[in-house]
Amino acid sequence: MTSILRTDANHNDFKLLVKKLDAYLKITDGDEHDFYNQFNGIEHLKHVVIAYDNNKPIACGAFKIFDTSKVEIKRMFTLPEARKRGIATKILNELEDWAKEIGYSTIILETGIRQTEAVAFYKRNNYKITPNYGQYTGVENSICFEKKLKKLKKKKDNEKG
Repeated sequence: MTSILRTDANHNDFKLLVKKLDAYLKITDGDEHDFYNQFNGIEHLKHVVIAYDNNKPIACGAFKIFDTSKVEIKRMFTLPEARKRGIATKILNELEDWAKEIGYSTIILETGIRQTEAVAFYKRNNYKITPNYGQYTGVENSICFEKKLKKLKKKKDNEKG
């Protein structure tokens, strides 16, 4: 049974998953790993989601505040043996819900063009390619995405529950 936990970057299971993500990215990013890695510190991440399967951590994701209306997705990863089960989508949906709950309207993110599975994943989840932003401007091997979040429906005063 899969369960989802909201936490922060101090959680040991998140740190464990990030180590595995970094090992994977070191291979796929090749010579550009050090450039990308400088933007992937986890010490300030306050919004982290971890997925568990029978109490074993199998996937994670996080976001950081980008500006007054946007958050940036960071550190999305699913263990290879847990892929193709919809867990990454559950993580992403939880992050989107959390961002909406605290008042953000847009999510942005960057991934590498070599991360073909990630590019396809974000497209499937209705993220649109945008011009590269911030430190990724002009970086040929980066691809940036954006998604506008639908507003949370507020209950009417006369509704019960």
